[in-house]
Amino acid sequence: MAVLERKVMAPCFLWLILVFHPLTRVLANSEGDALHSLRTNLIDPNNVLQSWDPTLVNPCTWFHVTCNNDNSVIRVDLGNAQLSGTLVPQLGLLKNLQYLELYSNNISGMIPSDLGNLTNLVSLDLYLNNFTGGIPDSLGKLTKLRFLRLNNNSLSGPIPQSLINITALQVLDLSNNNLSGEVPSTGSFSLFTPISFANNPLLCGPGTTKACPGAPPLSPPPPFISPAPPSSQGSSASSTGAIAGGVAAGAALLFAAPAIGFAWWRRRKPQEHFFDVPAEEDPEVHLGQLKRFSLRELQVATDNFSNKNILGRGGFGKVYKGRLADGSLVAVKRLKEERTPGGELQFQTEVEMISMAVHRNLLRLRGFCMTPTERLLVYPYMANGSVASCLRERPPSEPPLDWTTRRRIALGSARGLSYLHDHCDPKIIHRDVKAANILLDEEFEAVVGDFGLAKLMDYKDTHVTTAVRGTIGHIAPEYLSTGKSSEKTDVFGYGIMLLELITGQRAFDLARLANDDDVMLLDWVKGLLKEKKLDMLVDPDLQNDYVEAEVESLIQVALLCTQGSPMERPKMSEVVRMLEGDGLAERWEEWQKVEVVRLDVEMAPHNCNNEWIIDSTDNLHAVELSGPR
Repeated sequence: MAVLERKVMAPCFLWLILVFHPLTRVLANSEGDALHSLRTNLIDPNNVLQSWDPTLVNPCTWFHVTCNNDNSVIRVDLGNAQLSGTLVPQLGLLKNLQYLELYSNNISGMIPSDLGNLTNLVSLDLYLNNFTGGIPDSLGKLTKLRFLRLNNNSLSGPIPQSLINITALQVLDLSNNNLSGEVPSTGSFSLFTPISFANNPLLCGPGTTKACPGAPPLSPPPPFISPAPPSSQGSSASSTGAIAGGVAAGAALLFAAPAIGFAWWRRRKPQEHFFDVPAEEDPEVHLGQLKRFSLRELQVATDNFSNKNILGRGGFGKVYKGRLADGSLVAVKRLKEERTPGGELQFQTEVEMISMAVHRNLLRLRGFCMTPTERLLVYPYMANGSVASCLRERPPSEPPLDWTTRRRIALGSARGLSYLHDHCDPKIIHRDVKAANILLDEEFEAVVGDFGLAKLMDYKDTHVTTAVRGTIGHIAPEYLSTGKSSEKTDVFGYGIMLLELITGQRAFDLARLANDDDVMLLDWVKGLLKEKKLDMLVDPDLQNDYVEAEVESLIQVALLCTQGSPMERPKMSEVVRMLEGDGLAERWEEWQKVEVVRLDVEMAPHNCNNEWIIDSTDNLHAVELSGPR
């Protein structure tokens, strides 16, 4: 009997193993299958998708894929990967997907209507591809969508009316396509200006320069036509008075006609203002998609810039918390630089440049204010503050940033900086990357703030900026010595910010002198690593709740970013790939070999006559850390 039971149980046990074995679960994983279908439909000359192996545990282990704690895919980031081919309808199976980034590739074909099933989608970036056909009407079901960029494709047909239902939409760009028909003017579309629809010659109506057939002309009403001459009957005095009155009235109306026409046009489409007027005359004027606030609006919002509303102080001025008339919370940055004649146009140019940098990891500029004596920038309010405040100024009742959140902040801020360097034209150099300038939104997603301000505050100078702006401890050695900044200056600051994330310490802290430690965070970290005291540099607030291999990987990236020579530092796009697990092992091994040679040279007796300024950041000893896992 026992033998019979074993014979019966064996196949059942084998069946259970097959059903619950991870490999079987992977093969049944609809998200993994969907992404693998995408891979088979794409041509990948650079092997970006090499890790997309369906036999692995789940797609969460693949490069360029991010999952939540439930191992469900929430982000696919394949921007600027030189991919071609077509999309697949199976993408609609990624039910929890929030970000689909496929910009700057050569992907063609139609946009699958199945993308309308991605009801959790926050950002859909398909710009700079070769998509054809129409915009799927199903995209109107994406009620959580905040960023929709389909510009620079070959899309045709009308703009679906369903898109007006996406009330969360903040950024829309359909420019440089072959779209036709009338531009919707209601719902969320009432917020957008002609820049969102530019270079679509067949579009008409609001947001364009062409009226649609059968619609009222996009121009003021016809000039006033005087009534018929009065009757000759009656006294000459009455005739004279009537004529004089008619002439006066006609003259008044003649002079008033342009104002009446403008008022009629403004009432018809109040958001289509993209010309300039003196700052105090019309608070509703927009520059591109920016609102131009009046100084009075911002004074009311901030309680006349009350000290109780100060959120922070920095090298560019004070930041105030404010509440606008519509109830929305904003952060108002009051720039403090001295004004110079003729700087207004340059200021507006730089503001417009900042406003064009749109990425979920960049702080979005909402508007500005400019008067003869004031320059103010208006941003969305970030309720969770900055990384610096969360690390060092949090109330005891609030939990510290956990390790998973810190890793996500590292990757998100790297993506934001990479966008500034590689996708803005002209590129934007931040020049003050630090934990205090990495803000956190309601989901603790990293948002890079204060970008573009260094250039903005130097509008009285030439385009070559030599004034050193930054924070001690974060400033790259070559920037400090020459005053010349580059994207590698930002890479150095980012590396220091990574060390802040790991250690919870300040980049420069005189309090460390009490323990005979280095005041510069970079030197302090190197000293502990040289003594093989990795555990002593991790933030004690984490209470040992972290993954040691991930800490080592972040330290490796930080040390690569803070090399003394800017030429040896990686680009921010390379940093993003290393944080995603692509190429860090090779780069770290190469760096260690160079450091061993450098250490041997330093220890050998010789006369030092180096053109480089020698400081602590240039004297990097090889650090013994295990490679990435």
